[in-house]
Amino acid sequence: MGVTGFRGRVVALAVLIATAVVAVLVVVSHVLLSRVTDADANALAHTRAEAVAANVAVRGGHVVLIESGNEALDTVSWVYADGHLVDGIVPARIHDRVEALAGSTRSRTTTAGRYLLYAQPVRLEGHRVVVVVRVDLTPYETSEQRSLAMALILGGISILLAGVVAYLMVGRALRVVHEMAALADDWGSHEPGRRFDLGVPRDEFGELGRTLDRLLDRVDNALADERRLTHEIAHELRTPLTALRGEAQLAQLSGHHLAPESVLTEVGRLNTAITTLLTAAGTRTDRGTRCDLAAAVRQAIAGRSIGLAVPADVDVAVPSELVVAVLSPLLDNGLRHASSHVRVTARVRPRAVVVDVLDDGPGFDPADVDRVFEAGVTSGDGHGLGLAVVRRLAASAGVAVRAIADGHGHVEVTFPTP
Repeated sequence: MGVTGFRGRVVALAVLIATAVVAVLVVVSHVLLSRVTDADANALAHTRAEAVAANVAVRGGHVVLIESGNEALDTVSWVYADGHLVDGIVPARIHDRVEALAGSTRSRTTTAGRYLLYAQPVRLEGHRVVVVVRVDLTPYETSEQRSLAMALILGGISILLAGVVAYLMVGRALRVVHEMAALADDWGSHEPGRRFDLGVPRDEFGELGRTLDRLLDRVDNALADERRLTHEIAHELRTPLTALRGEAQLAQLSGHHLAPESVLTEVGRLNTAITTLLTAAGTRTDRGTRCDLAAAVRQAIAGRSIGLAVPADVDVAVPSELVVAVLSPLLDNGLRHASSHVRVTARVRPRAVVVDVLDDGPGFDPADVDRVFEAGVTSGDGHGLGLAVVRRLAASAGVAVRAIADGHGHVEVTFPTP
């Protein structure tokens, strides 16, 4: 339905444009043809009047035609001398118009029905002579009408052809889209890893296919990451559950009570993992949000023994909840690996604020700086989810996070500014 509607709109647009072009061409050609036929009729009238005027002379004090006797010219040309008709036969239906032109002192042109009337004064000593001729406009009008009809017929055929060609061409172009849609539906059921693979793009649809291939690759990678994360989360959650189950079975077999310390420890690990996952799932970033960085960092520290060196009156373009969600796992990680202290500093840069989480622990191995944000990767007794969640939260808000191997614990977080 959607593709059919799109094809219909394209064809309608093509027909509309063709109609407009044909209409302009027909009007312009008709106007030009009318001017040409008018010029031809006027030229014929001038030529006929010049021919008659050349035969007018004065003999014996009277105006006469030197060559006369052509009866055909008597009905289309007339000679008036001193207001009186001296040659020609004026038809009754145009008599009044011809008489009015006979009194002209200059060349004049007028129409009477389907005739063009032209009056041309002739200079003769002692006499006022006017030659009046007529030209039948019927052949010219017939030619114009036939030309207009032919132009309209050809224009209609052109519009029809434009619509047919547009329909066929759009259908041929959209065939690629139909095939891509059918292939995508087919792959979705049993071959999700296949791609269109149209090769080097030769047109816009080739570009679309390549873009969709890239999008499918990103979606596939994202799904793979989520599957891997789900597997690692299940593994990490199973660890404390297995420990609790083992403690319970041991107590059951030995007849002793469960040790509260071990139970609380494993429950705490479970609670930490679940809280971290809920934070990652529930945190959202809206456009236009901002917060005071120093206040958000103090909230993330939440009474921990951590040094703070963040300038006041510095805002970042993310909500305070996200700042806390990103920094809290980093602070926990720093406290876990620090020898004596952890501190947080901030540097203001153009359109960004860089927050450094520093500790005096052994730091990151240069070979592992890119892996520390993967789920399940841990160098201690943690559950390996904190830094993985930090990376996902940061990516969703346009925040950059990276580990720096400089001999001590160092994680750099770059927040955008409003």
